[in-house]
Amino acid sequence: MKSILSITDRAIEQLVKIIKNAPFESDVILLSVEKSGCSGYSYKLDFAKNSDVKKFDYIERKNVKVFIDPKATMFLIGTEMDYSQEKLSSRFVFNNPNEKSTCGCGESFSV
Repeated sequence: MKSILSITDRAIEQLVKIIKNAPFESDVILLSVEKSGCSGYSYKLDFAKNSDVKKFDYIERKNVKVFIDPKATMFLIGTEMDYSQEKLSSRFVFNNPNEKSTCGCGESFSV
């Protein structure tokens, strides 16, 4: 079976920076998929407390834990999470083999 999510070194480096500046008591990242955007769904990263997501699946690399919202699992199987940094912008990029299409701006997708 394919793993739910793989995370590149670039993404891990950025997550480490983000977690260091997390709000008080937040110690992990939560990845979810929610209905939004013109194509139907979008990825959402948020801070969470480890104690609030104990029963969620998670990916751990280099002591960084990314928990997966159970409702997002079916959308994410086989996805690679990367981080892109260009001259004027930076963002997390999700290379998802389940996507059928994306909107013009790349903020939402359909499956």
